[in-house]
Amino acid sequence: MGKARKPIQIVILFLILLLGGYAIGTSVFGGDGKPHEGSKAPSFELLGLDGLTHTMNEYKGQPVVLNFWGSWCGPCVKEMPALQAQYEKWREQGVVVVGVNVGEDKMTVENFVQQVDINFPVVMDTGRDAVRSYGVSPLPTTFFIDAKGKVDSIHIGQLDLDSLESQIGRLVDP
Repeated sequence: MGKARKPIQIVILFLILLLGGYAIGTSVFGGDGKPHEGSKAPSFELLGLDGLTHTMNEYKGQPVVLNFWGSWCGPCVKEMPALQAQYEKWREQGVVVVGVNVGEDKMTVENFVQQVDINFPVVMDTGRDAVRSYGVSPLPTTFFIDAKGKVDSIHIGQLDLDSLESQIGRLVDP
């Protein structure tokens, strides 16, 4: 009876050591996969309202304001005019504002964009793949990405015109 238990004990001990090593490794080396300030912005491949597939790579060499939002989210709706105003102000200097709609269908997103009168690029994350790779929770969450593709800062919650302008200014004139 004692001999039958020994292989099970060895397997359990091995699993404990393996999980412990993984936990220590991810805490020391930061293996959560979510971007943080100074890290490279994760790529995405999302369908835009224009019918084309968009990726982070197409904005290479440009500062990007990547805003995750939903039409059902009150703070998201309130910050849209500020995002549109800053897009119009900074686009001549190469700044791109990209709205990432989270989980809604194309018709809902099109109606919302038309209703609030925004014309910056909007992509749809219907499967929430970008939400997962960026570790987004809650909405709205905005990533300010520099021209080298690195996350300069992350803002969780509603942005106002002044803070948005300040953040974009840092991207344009570091």
